[in-house]
Amino acid sequence: MTDFFQLIFYGIVSGSILALGAIGVSLTFGILRFANFAHGDLMTIGAYFAFTLGVTLGLPFWLGFLVACGATALTAVVTDKLVFRKLRRRPPVILLISSFGIALIFRSLIQLVWGSNQLVYRQGIQRPVALAGLNLRPDQITIVLGAVGLMLGLHLFLQYTRTGKAMRAMADNVDLAKVTGIDTERVVTWTWVLGAIMACAAGVFLGLDTQINPVMGWRVLLPIFSATILGGIGSPYGAIAGGLVLGLASELSTLFISPEYKAAVAFAILVAMLIVRPTGLFGGR
Repeated sequence: MTDFFQLIFYGIVSGSILALGAIGVSLTFGILRFANFAHGDLMTIGAYFAFTLGVTLGLPFWLGFLVACGATALTAVVTDKLVFRKLRRRPPVILLISSFGIALIFRSLIQLVWGSNQLVYRQGIQRPVALAGLNLRPDQITIVLGAVGLMLGLHLFLQYTRTGKAMRAMADNVDLAKVTGIDTERVVTWTWVLGAIMACAAGVFLGLDTQINPVMGWRVLLPIFSATILGGIGSPYGAIAGGLVLGLASELSTLFISPEYKAAVAFAILVAMLIVRPTGLFGGR
């Protein structure tokens, strides 16, 4: 039974990372109406920004994390101004293919600046915290608490700020939002900012849980899209639920199959959801 609850905890850790990544994809799709395949590499950029600030420059972890989120948001906004804004009136497939190109550019820049070696935020072995028979690594506790804080902050932003309400209105109906006087360009900018902050957090937390390398974001892109579809495309709350369900399912699957096949679980859930309920758990698009 202890092993079962230990896997539950591991599932919450990996599910938290997937949920943060899926929130960004869901926000982008809900408001900009295209699947951003550069989101995984945006996660990677955020992880490397945090590495430079926290490890190379020696800033405290949370200060480096906040500055890295800001730098990642700036990267996303500049990319939108230079590329995506000029293509916004084109068919979604043009934006999708363009996001592939942006992903390759991001990855090449990462390898050019930081190299292709594996890097870590912390050296040595961490002493686990024993709680009710479970062994919890301090970094994993940081990941769960950080993810909960960010999700709560996003909820408060969407529900109680004027910009958040405008984002929800624009996600429901773009034309109606324009008629009611909502500044849609401002909403688009905030969408990129929030999506990039969530992407940076997902990248940093993934780096804390494992290691950072130039393809780390690309490798988790399929589970992130699976979590987005599972929860309902365009629904940030669905993305949270989808990420947690997928994380738990992947970890608990190791009770029955080899851990090497955990990635296949995400793909199987994606296919099953598309067949049974294409709109996802929260009824997205």
